[in-house]
Amino acid sequence: MGNKNKTISFRVNEDAFETLREIAEQRDLSLSAVFRDYVEMLVEHNGQINVVPEHELGGSDHGDAAFPPTVEVPKSFVREHERLELEAEHLREQLEEHKQYLRHLREQLEAEDDEEVIYLEDLDRESDEPSFQIG
Repeated sequence: MGNKNKTISFRVNEDAFETLREIAEQRDLSLSAVFRDYVEMLVEHNGQINVVPEHELGGSDHGDAAFPPTVEVPKSFVREHERLELEAEHLREQLEEHKQYLRHLREQLEAEDDEEVIYLEDLDRESDEPSFQIG
C-alpha cells in the first residue's frame, strides 16, 4: 500500500491568515506549501520546533529554555476540567435519549390509523342544521 496524503484543516483568525498570506507571497509560495513545510518540519522534529521571526534566529535567548515550554496547572483547574468533561458526556447521553424518544414518538405517529383524524367537512355533513354559503 502506498503513502496516501491526508488533509489537515484548522482555523486561524483573520490577522494571522493575512500574515501567513504575506509570508507566502514574500517567498513566492502558496499557502498550502507554507503549511506543508510547517507540518513536515513538525513531523521531522517530533513536534519539537519553535517558530520565531527571522530577525531573532541568530539570538541565543531561546537556547536556555526547553521547548516545548512546561506550565504547572493547579489541581483545582484539572478537577474542574474533568467535572466539565463528565457533565458534557452526561448532556450528550441525555441528548441521545431525547432523540430516541422523538424517534419513538414519530414512529407511533406514523403507525396510527387515519381514523383518528376528524375533518371539518365531515362534521358539517353530519349536522342537521341547514348550511349556508356566503357568496
